[in-house]
Amino acid sequence: MLDLAGPELRPEERELLLHPLVGGVILFARNYHSPEQVAELAKQVRGLRDPRLLVGVDHEGGRVQRFREGFTRLPACAAIGAEYDKDEQKGLLLAADYGSVMALELAAVGVDFSFAPVLDLGLGVSRVIQDRAYHSDPLIIARLAIESVMAMRKGGMSAVGKHFPGHGSVAEDSHYEVPTDSRELEMIEESDLVPFKHLIQAGLAAIMPAHVVYPKVDEKPAGFSSCWLNTLLRGRLGFDGVVFSDDICMAGAAIAGDHIARVQAALQAGCNGVLVCNDSEAAARVLHGLDYGQSQPRLARMYGKRGVDWRELRQDSRWRNASARLESCAQAWETLEPS
Repeated sequence: MLDLAGPELRPEERELLLHPLVGGVILFARNYHSPEQVAELAKQVRGLRDPRLLVGVDHEGGRVQRFREGFTRLPACAAIGAEYDKDEQKGLLLAADYGSVMALELAAVGVDFSFAPVLDLGLGVSRVIQDRAYHSDPLIIARLAIESVMAMRKGGMSAVGKHFPGHGSVAEDSHYEVPTDSRELEMIEESDLVPFKHLIQAGLAAIMPAHVVYPKVDEKPAGFSSCWLNTLLRGRLGFDGVVFSDDICMAGAAIAGDHIARVQAALQAGCNGVLVCNDSEAAARVLHGLDYGQSQPRLARMYGKRGVDWRELRQDSRWRNASARLESCAQAWETLEPS
């Protein structure tokens, strides 16, 4: 999956997206001006090929929400967890609202899926996770995330749980360095892996592994580790969905070598799709230098169902009510936790 430079599709990008190794596009804030504009951009991407390319986005809410103006302001997941602590039923309702509104709004502009929800533990340790996590209790995370994922599914969107097997227990940010989690597998299984186990049992469609090394399990980061992705994720946990790598241009992926070596390592470890973002030269080198002919039929499971158009959605009273609850939650949280 590649990214785009701006809000319009450039001729050189069209050429890259026609390459047979490209499976989709991930959109960022720089690709967004308005719902109408991004809907047209997604339409152009989808119209390039048959079968069509996937269109995804990081749209978690809080500080990780790429589409802002015109979209519902989704609260950070920790805000939903905080509401759950005060009132379980309200927290569960907000978790369902979160999944429903996310799916309905993205479907209305032609986006197939969001790389959400975050299933990491919110322990106050990780500099990159912080309030992106629902809670510190893995069972509460699982309960809230299942509500969100079921609502996303009802809205026609598959969910991507991240960052397997858990990024919340290491301080380092894998965008800039290689985090190491020195715990034994048993300890990880009893904590960080719990939400993933519950979501897999609930039919989670896709998972994104972390660029984190767990040396007591494997010397390779999870996204490059057959031990994590095949032996543990697919074997022991019985996961049969899609595995997307995290962005291989992040510093946490550099341990696997140059960009071509990183993509090869991710695919060989068991990833079905590999993100190559924010480095157009690296993307071109990968496409022209990678020797890989294996098809990835699992990716077809991530196509979203086309929703109602944007104007029709805005007239739906259920959407308006859910959107208002989420906006209120987001505003209250930002007042307590300024960014």
